[in-house]
Amino acid sequence: MPLTTSRALAQAAPVLVDLALQGGGSHGAFAWGVLDRLLEEPWLGIDGISGTSAGAMNAAVLIDGYAKGGPDGARAALEGFWGRVARAAFLSPFRRGPLDVLLGRWTLDSSPVFIALDLAARLVSPYDLNPTGANPLRDILDESIDFSRLARAPIKLFVTTTNVRTGHGRIFRNADVTPDALLASACLPFLFQAVEIDGEAYWDGGYAGNPTITPLVRECASNDTILVQINPVERAGIPRTAREITNRVNEVSFNATLLKELRMIALLRQVADPGNCEGALWAQMRVHRISSAAMTELGYSSKLNAEWDFLCYLRDEGRRSADAFLEAHADDLGVRSSLDIDAVVEGKG
Repeated sequence: MPLTTSRALAQAAPVLVDLALQGGGSHGAFAWGVLDRLLEEPWLGIDGISGTSAGAMNAAVLIDGYAKGGPDGARAALEGFWGRVARAAFLSPFRRGPLDVLLGRWTLDSSPVFIALDLAARLVSPYDLNPTGANPLRDILDESIDFSRLARAPIKLFVTTTNVRTGHGRIFRNADVTPDALLASACLPFLFQAVEIDGEAYWDGGYAGNPTITPLVRECASNDTILVQINPVERAGIPRTAREITNRVNEVSFNATLLKELRMIALLRQVADPGNCEGALWAQMRVHRISSAAMTELGYSSKLNAEWDFLCYLRDEGRRSADAFLEAHADDLGVRSSLDIDAVVEGKG
């Protein structure tokens, strides 16, 4: 049931927001749940979406589905996309071990195939392991997205990739987004060959921006950005096992650019001249955050677990987290700065 606040707001002009979607493999199904819940609110309008890796795929699927059939079309498109991911993974060797299934754990840490691949990735190049560069996600993207319609869609799309040669980020916008651009945004260099576009090679966008916030500020009309954060900023205790260390290094690496950009935005807000056009953009910027403590219970290996039950668990957790956010902050969107950027940076927003 929509919130009472939401029903009241629905009578007023729609509140325009931007979305910033982190990547994280199958953990992107958490963002699916958040988006599914937000799309139920008629008072919320989406101006632009910035996404990286799985976040970029969620963004492209949503925008194309929205262009075809509005909010309901976007929700159906997202469910169809993740359903295809699960079906493609049904015969995948990346399956939970019997003990993990018995104990209800989503990790692949005891999966012989994952362990073997994890070790091989440290010694053998993906150019040797997968010489043809095959990626099952390519067919899924082709089936899930009409890229010509995406190019004309009214919701702005920003997909982050990392240029292998320069180390700089490149942002692909609606008309430039292709299956290659989305695959490049999700290209982990130890698992996949770099994706070549216009003579340049690209890796996962998480190294350059996970996701990139700046284009939402400069190119969108909304003053409110909702960040859907998948990778935990903080964890209690010190990782001691090899698996725990690898997991934490992965989280720190893929949060670093986002936290740096948020700190830059906070600084620009303090020094910006509201009388200056560019300064006004930064001065009015508001960042909100949707996350879940449940994500701290998941490790790196579960990002490769695409079982439908796991994806649905993440989707439901995303919906619950979006519900909690709307209950606490729906009145603040479009009205005032409900969350301080410093609190978001510290993982407290």
